[in-house]
Amino acid sequence: MDRLFVIIGSALMFLGVGAGAFGAHGLSSYFERFPNLSGTYQTAVQYQMIHALGIFIAAWISQRWPGSLPGWAGTLFLGGIIIFSGSLYLLVFTRIKWLGAITPIGGVAFLAGWICLLVAAWRS
Repeated sequence: MDRLFVIIGSALMFLGVGAGAFGAHGLSSYFERFPNLSGTYQTAVQYQMIHALGIFIAAWISQRWPGSLPGWAGTLFLGGIIIFSGSLYLLVFTRIKWLGAITPIGGVAFLAGWICLLVAAWRS
């Protein structure tokens, strides 16, 4: 599981850097027309990057403190990235506002992932 998490985390970090650069350069004229969406896009990239690092942490912890909780944490971070950042990316490009209602589900997944890591460390 740790190797898979390193692969997934690396891919998500790569995509996050690309998305950040694309937002800063390729979407500048888009954000001039829709300036309120720039912050939403930046939030999506930021949370993707932070939680991709969380996937690396879950991989590291799974080696240090075996058990199912680090695996759950990595899975929750991945799901959170897909739901939280994914819904924000879709909102930015489609401007469908109800997609913002899905975003908190990803946020809860992030919170649950961090709690899993906390409990794994506490139990060790």
